[in-house]
Amino acid sequence: MKGVRFCSKDLCELAQVPSYSKTTNGINITVYPSYLDEQSSPANNHFLWAYHVCIENKGRQTIQLRSRHWRVIDSLGRTQDIHGGGVVGEQPIIDPGDTFEYTSGTPLVTPSGVMVGSYHMELETGEILIVPVPTFSLDSPHQNIVLN
Repeated sequence: MKGVRFCSKDLCELAQVPSYSKTTNGINITVYPSYLDEQSSPANNHFLWAYHVCIENKGRQTIQLRSRHWRVIDSLGRTQDIHGGGVVGEQPIIDPGDTFEYTSGTPLVTPSGVMVGSYHMELETGEILIVPVPTFSLDSPHQNIVLN
C-alpha cells in the first residue's frame, strides 16, 4: 500500500477496497482496512490487518490530532483498548481543506473482528474535540462466513 493515495474515492473503487467513513464537526474520517495474507499465519492463529486512515479537515479551524483511543474486538468478543499520543509517532496539524493520511496495523488471534475508536483533536481555540472513528470490520478472506 505504500505510495498509493487511498483518499481518492476513484482509486478505492478501482481497487475494490472497502471503506468506512464518518464526518463529525467538519472532520471526515475514512478507514480502509485490508487483510495482510503474506504476514498472517492462520495455522498459528495469527491474523494481521493494515488499516489506512484519511483525516480530512472540512471545517474552518486548524486542528491538531493529540491522542487516539482504539477498541479492538475479536470474533470471540475479547476486547483490547489502546490509548496513545497522536498516531504513528505524530501529532499532525491539519489546516482547513487539508488531509492527513497514515497506515497502521493490528493483529488478532481470530480470523475476524472489528475496530472502533476516536481521536482527540485540539482546535485553534484550545478546545478539545472528540472525533469518533467509524467502526470497521476486519475479515479474513479465508474464513467461512455464515449469514443469519
